[in-house]
Amino acid sequence: MPSGSATSAAVPNDLESYWLPFTPNRAFKAAPRLIARAKDMHYYTPDSRAVLDGTAGLWCTNAGHNRDPIVAAIRAQAAELDYAPAFQFSHPKAFELASRVAALAPAGLDHVFFCNSGSEAVDTALKIALAYHNIRGEGARTRLIGRERGYHGVGFGGISVGGIVGNRKLFGSLLTGVDHLPATYNRAEQAFSKGEPDWGAHLADDLERIVALHDASSMAAVIVEPMAGSTGVLPPPKGYLQRLRTICDKHGLLLIFDEVITGFGRLGHAFAAERYGVTPDIITFAKGVTSGTVPMGGAIVKKSIYDAFMRGPEHVIELFHGYTYSAHPLACAAGLATLDLYREEDLFARARKLEPVWANAAMGLKGLPNVLDIRCVGLTAGIDLAARPDAAGRRAYDAMVHAFNNESIVIRVTGDTLALTPPLIVSENQIGEIFDKVARTIRAVA
Repeated sequence: MPSGSATSAAVPNDLESYWLPFTPNRAFKAAPRLIARAKDMHYYTPDSRAVLDGTAGLWCTNAGHNRDPIVAAIRAQAAELDYAPAFQFSHPKAFELASRVAALAPAGLDHVFFCNSGSEAVDTALKIALAYHNIRGEGARTRLIGRERGYHGVGFGGISVGGIVGNRKLFGSLLTGVDHLPATYNRAEQAFSKGEPDWGAHLADDLERIVALHDASSMAAVIVEPMAGSTGVLPPPKGYLQRLRTICDKHGLLLIFDEVITGFGRLGHAFAAERYGVTPDIITFAKGVTSGTVPMGGAIVKKSIYDAFMRGPEHVIELFHGYTYSAHPLACAAGLATLDLYREEDLFARARKLEPVWANAAMGLKGLPNVLDIRCVGLTAGIDLAARPDAAGRRAYDAMVHAFNNESIVIRVTGDTLALTPPLIVSENQIGEIFDKVARTIRAVA
């Protein structure tokens, strides 16, 4: 029977056509973990089993799942305006959301370029950085600096400046003219730190070595996650981001904070830049801006960068960049409703208040079998497990499967690290529940 038939479409275990991203497809299709609906802190399987969301989806459902005001805003927008051209035209909510996002950013970052994902946000920021130097007569500034263990999405720009080897090794030489700072993590010096570790600020000074190697006149921008999330939760050492800012200023480099994960309350503030008192030149965002309901991302840039483009004939396009779905009406409606929820429920302050409760609960896993380190900052935690001698990554993978099937909780894994990042609406009781379930899971895969 043709795959497009009604009968085929109704078969719930017809899994072959879909190529899942960042997933071992054969293992998944042999024992799928399917989610049928969600509400607040829980997912529900097709057989209605409640599964606690310990990861806010993919770090994105910060306001919780299927919140009524966001759902209502999306429905109303779909009935009013489904799409407006993003080039040469726009719609009112795009400007309203840009103003609201800019108001949350540090002073001076006040122009927002919308796209549809964190990957697109990073490539947007990198292109703006390169173009900015070019239009200022410094077109030789083309070199981009990322960081080892950094994750900046899956576009060619993002994986080039990113530093996770598995994301890079199959795709050739990537962008030329890219260098990397060292990762900020050292277990011997930082193990079981709550919040920002004391050791490691000096690692920012490696940027001076890179400048000496390539000369500042060839260098455009440095991009880092304030907290490296996807690699397993690496909080920045105390003073590290401040030193990066100083060195970038010294040599005329733009500093880009990739806040796709850290934005919108994950670290207890609208942006991590606020938490750390460091103002970058560009902030990328996505995920939490719509609480994961409709894809959206963007880059927030300093007024001086935007103004540098606003020259020449007024009828000529200033930046030849954009996406068909930039500032999509449904995404803008979802974003506005999400920002309203963050404000009305004071969720960023709530995350700050819960941070010590979360950290104490996370550190309660210390001493369990094969736990090598625990790191936490804001409402995030990374738990390193010892690798099995014959299969790196298998212990954490088995933990994820066990957690879903036997403990009814969703956790994330990267290598042999477990990552926990709940919606900001998590209660103290649910924090206890999360770590009780994770503790049983760790014992189960010992």
